[in-house]
Amino acid sequence: MPLPRRPIRELPDELISQIAAGEVVERPASVVRELLDNALDAGASQITVRLLAGGVRLISVEDDGAGIPPDEMVVALKRHATSKIGSLADLEAVGTMGFRGEALAAIQSIAELSLLSRTADQANAWLLNGRTGELTPAARAVGTTVEVKELFFSVPARRKFLKTDATELAHCLEAVRRHALARPDVGFVIWHEGKLIEQWRGRLGDDGLAQRLADVLGEDFLGDSVAIDHRVGPVHVVGRAGVPDVARARADQQFAYVNGRFVRDKVIAHAARAAYEDVLHGQRQPVYALYINVDPTRVDVNVHPTKIEVRFRDSREVHQAVRHAVENALAVPRAALLTESSALVNAGPSSSTEFVAGPVAPRNFALFRPTEPSASEGRLAMEQLRALWQPERAAQIPPSAPIQAPGAAVAQGTSDDETPDWPLGRAIAQLHGIYILAENHIGMVLVDMHAAHERIVYERLKTQLDNAQVLSQPMLIPTPFAATPQEVATAEGNAEVLARLGLEITPLSPKTLAVRAVPTTLAAGDAVELARSVLAELAQHEASTVVERARHELLATMACHGAVRANRRLTLEEMNALLRQMEATERSDQCNHGRPTWRQLTMRELDGLFLRGR
Repeated sequence: MPLPRRPIRELPDELISQIAAGEVVERPASVVRELLDNALDAGASQITVRLLAGGVRLISVEDDGAGIPPDEMVVALKRHATSKIGSLADLEAVGTMGFRGEALAAIQSIAELSLLSRTADQANAWLLNGRTGELTPAARAVGTTVEVKELFFSVPARRKFLKTDATELAHCLEAVRRHALARPDVGFVIWHEGKLIEQWRGRLGDDGLAQRLADVLGEDFLGDSVAIDHRVGPVHVVGRAGVPDVARARADQQFAYVNGRFVRDKVIAHAARAAYEDVLHGQRQPVYALYINVDPTRVDVNVHPTKIEVRFRDSREVHQAVRHAVENALAVPRAALLTESSALVNAGPSSSTEFVAGPVAPRNFALFRPTEPSASEGRLAMEQLRALWQPERAAQIPPSAPIQAPGAAVAQGTSDDETPDWPLGRAIAQLHGIYILAENHIGMVLVDMHAAHERIVYERLKTQLDNAQVLSQPMLIPTPFAATPQEVATAEGNAEVLARLGLEITPLSPKTLAVRAVPTTLAAGDAVELARSVLAELAQHEASTVVERARHELLATMACHGAVRANRRLTLEEMNALLRQMEATERSDQCNHGRPTWRQLTMRELDGLFLRGR
C-alpha cells in the first residue's frame, strides 16, 4: 500500500544537530580530531589529551591557547558559530584547521560537554555546562579545556557500533599522531585511564620536524628515508620518503598534509605511488610524510564535514609536483651518503667508466668504454639496443673488444692509503658468480651483480629511448575480441598513443575490437590481455602516464635480458667498473623489480658476528 503523504516541514533543531553529528562524529577519534583543531587554531603550544575507556567515557583536551571570553562561550556551542570565517572570501581562502562552526554543537548533541576557559585579561576562568547553559567562575590558567563525557549517550544505537576500548584508543592515538606530525612546534601529551601513553615535546627550529618524525614514527624512519624539498610554481613539497627497502604490507604509514591539514587525497596518493613505480613493485606500500604547501585560494577544504578531503583547483600541477619531488629524492644513489668524500664519485677518470652489457656474444658480455662514447661506439650501442627490440638482428652485430677501465687496477696491489674513498669501495672477490664483495672505509659491501647491472642498463635504455617509438610487429592474423563501449571509444580516441606503445587496435564493429600489431618484445604474449590492460589504463589515467608506465615495463624486460647473468665470472676491473657505475646511476639501490642491489655491513656488525671486544 502506498504510504500516506506527509507535509513538507522544517526539521527541529535537535534532529538537525543529530544529523550533523552523524556526519562529523563517527567515533571518539573524531571528537579528538575536532578538539585538537580548535586548540591549534587558538595558538596552543602545549596540548594534553585525557581519555577513559578509549574515549567513550571521557575525552578531555586541555590547551594553553588564547582562551574564550565568557560572553562568547555560550555562542561557541551554537550551530554554525565560529570566529574563523565571516565571509565568502574567508571561506575561499581558509587558513585555519577548523572553520565550519559545527563541531562543538554536534558533539554537545550526543554527549555531555563542558567548556572551561580563561583569557589573558581575565582574573579567573569560567565553566560552561553545555547541558544547562549555566556559566560559573572557576580556576584555570590561560587556555581552554573541553570535556566530553559519555559519548553517544543520547543515541544508544550509534554507541553499539563502537569497537572495543583498545580499538577506539588506537584510533584516538592515531588522530593525535597526525596532528603531532603537522605541528612539531607544539607539545602533545596523552593519558589513558590515568596512565601516560605518549608524550612528544614541542621543538622549534629547522630540526623540529626531523625530531618529531623520529619521535612519532621511530628513530629508524630518519635513517630509512630521504629528505624532500621541491618547489615548482605555486606548490612546495617537503618531508621525507621511505626507501623501498622499508615498504610495508599496509598503507598505514602514509601521511600527507596540505597547508598543515592531514588529508586523504587520491591525487597525492596516486602521485606518490607513481613515484615509487620504478623502484617498488607488487603490492608493497611505501612509507612517507609529505607536506604540500599551496596558496589557500587554490585548494578547497570545504568538501566534507570531517575536513579530511580536499579539492585542488589544478590537480595536475599538484600531482606533478608531488611525483617529481618524491622521484627526485629517491633517484639519488644512497651509496653517496656512505662517506663524507662521496664527491669523488663524480671526479677523476676512475668514475668515468661504464659497465655495459653486450646482448650478443656471451664471451664479450662486459664491455668498458668512456661515459661519452665515440661516434662508432654510439652506433654500436644503438645497434645493440635495436637487437633487444629485434632479436633477429642480433647475429648481425659485430662484437666489441673490452676497453681497460682507467683506475680499475687500483684493486690490484694498491695500498689502502692510496685507494680513493669510493662509497661502494673496491672489489676484492666474487662469490659463487652471483655476488661481488667489496671493502670500503665503513666495512664490507655485498652487491648482487645481476640486479645492479640490470638497473644500470634499464636507466640507460630509458634515456636513449625518451623520444623514440616502440617498434611493433604486425600480426599475421588480427586477433578480435569482444569489447565494451568504453573500450571501443578509448581505442578510437587514443590511436596515436597506442601507436607510440607499439600497439594497433582497431574496431571491427560497435562491440568488437581487433589487435593488429603488438610490441616486438611482447609478440609471444597474450595480445588480447595486453590490449585490455592498456585500454583500461588509458581510460583511468592520462595518456602520458600510461605511455611512460608501459614503456618502462618494456624496457625493464629488455634490461633484465641484457644484464650480466649469474655465474658469469668477472675480473676485478669489471667488478670495480660496475661499482663505479652504480655510484653514478639514479635509482641504483634497487633493481627493476624493487629488490635491493647492495648491502652494507659495518665493522661493528662484523665484529659482533665474531664477538670481538666482548
